[in-house]
Amino acid sequence: MDWKECNLKKLVKKISIDNNLIKSLIKSSQNKLESANRLKIDETTSASVISLSYESLRELLEALATKKGLKIYNHECYTALLKEVLGQEELSIHFDRFRKIRNKVNYYGKDIGVEETISVKEEIMDLINKIKQLLQIKG
Repeated sequence: MDWKECNLKKLVKKISIDNNLIKSLIKSSQNKLESANRLKIDETTSASVISLSYESLRELLEALATKKGLKIYNHECYTALLKEVLGQEELSIHFDRFRKIRNKVNYYGKDIGVEETISVKEEIMDLINKIKQLLQIKG
């Protein structure tokens, strides 16, 4: 889905920039990431680690969208935001891949092994750090 389609389908709307919401989203993102980091990755926790890590990333993207005065109602539109609005095509490709992995785990019962979980979590962490740079937050 491209940015034009996101707008046509009213999956994006302009909002007032809300600095308190941005701070809250960043804090919530940090909490989810801390929760994911506290879990020992094994067959039982792999899906939870992926879901928590992805949600941490998505909340940072929501904070970034809010900082740009946008409310996004669809995860695919975060991909379009990164690619078409922010000019971050490589980041958009990675985010969309993580979105698909998380959807398979959450909605289709896909098992994800320990090795893949470790790898995907590391890649999500890398993307989180890049989004933090876009948000201009430290740590």
